[in-house]
Amino acid sequence: MKRFVSVVVALLITAGALSQDQSGKPVLHSFVAIRAGALIDGKSDQPRSNQVILIRGNVIDSIGDAATAHIPQGAQIIDLTHATVLPGMIDSHTHIMLQGEDPAAGGYDINLFKYPLSYRVALATVSVRRALEQGFTTLRDVETEGAGYSDIGIKQAINGGFIPGPRLFVSTLGISTTGGYEPEDYASELKIPKGVQLIDGPVEARKAAREQLDHGADWIKIYTTHRSWVGKNGELVSQPTMTLEEIKAITDEVHGWGKKVACHSYGGIGLHRALDGGCDSIEHGLDLDDAAVAQMVKQGTWYCPTLAVYYHDWAPADTPEGQRDRKRVAVHDVSFPKAMHAGVKIVFGTDIGGIPWTEPIAQEFPYMVKLGMSPMEAIKSATSRPAEMLEMQGRIGVIMPGAYADIVAVSGDPLRDISALGNVSFVMKDGKVFRNEVK
Repeated sequence: MKRFVSVVVALLITAGALSQDQSGKPVLHSFVAIRAGALIDGKSDQPRSNQVILIRGNVIDSIGDAATAHIPQGAQIIDLTHATVLPGMIDSHTHIMLQGEDPAAGGYDINLFKYPLSYRVALATVSVRRALEQGFTTLRDVETEGAGYSDIGIKQAINGGFIPGPRLFVSTLGISTTGGYEPEDYASELKIPKGVQLIDGPVEARKAAREQLDHGADWIKIYTTHRSWVGKNGELVSQPTMTLEEIKAITDEVHGWGKKVACHSYGGIGLHRALDGGCDSIEHGLDLDDAAVAQMVKQGTWYCPTLAVYYHDWAPADTPEGQRDRKRVAVHDVSFPKAMHAGVKIVFGTDIGGIPWTEPIAQEFPYMVKLGMSPMEAIKSATSRPAEMLEMQGRIGVIMPGAYADIVAVSGDPLRDISALGNVSFVMKDGKVFRNEVK
């Protein structure tokens, strides 16, 4: 009898219905079959129609035409034949510990000064759930804005199944220099907490990177520009922060750990220092000159432009702040297509947290398309491209055998109207359905 059972177990493992856990014990997986009316797999240039996605456990087993696909007996069938099915999307620039910077509500500073850390963590659990419900199954969160290592705890809670949320790649504290971050303009005799870890000199820079990596940072986030204003010739000026030696100390340390550095940089001296220093991604990159674009292409530097956030909360047009706000958008609208046409590797990012989490994450897509990116390329910027940046290619951001079963669906056709991605009606992450409102 035992031999018979062993033979059955072996056959089931061969058939894919069973796998083995780390102790070698068999684990039974039920099959789920998704019938997709249209499939955008995140990698191909064209969609496919009438496909069946077979899922075993938390992994995609196979994909095939509905007419010929074999669906195992007893498999759960999910009917998405009237929907467009896509990989779970990836937002490469978020702040889960931040809840907007509306000047009327106290701006950035209120996040740090009014609310206890426990309150901010509680709100972050709501934010990650909202992201997941909108079809974003992975986030790269680029520092906690004065909330310490709280992103590590949120990531652990999601991974442990205690709260719903996307896969998180976290950057913990962030790093800048004295005079290089908010809050600002308070009485000099007060000791005001800053939104990032401040360093001065390459020794402090390397130590900060080591501390954050030691506490579990997946990426290190640095700032090589800070304030910006309109110069005397009408140009956007961005204050540089870190020296090249400080940047190199950080990138050398981080790369030695096998990890990467994301760099907030608007333009000018700070941007060129970031590129010369070996940063792996440029965040925002509002004002990219031709030399910077050429260097990004040569070095393979990623570009996360975060367009939509700069259309929020403009100061009055007749003020220096208002002139700056409008200039930021004007140069950004030139930099994005310039980088795109040159072949810079672009990933979708929103800076949500800088804008409230009640805002739709997918609002970034129409701006990308308006500035010349095709809908399919915009989708890839939020699927297979960031998966490559995160060194998770073939595992997330695609619908293909061997990838995690992170799958979303929308009722419209995003290739005709990219705004359809703002109406996600089905969300599966890791083989588990978190939302199903498909009609």
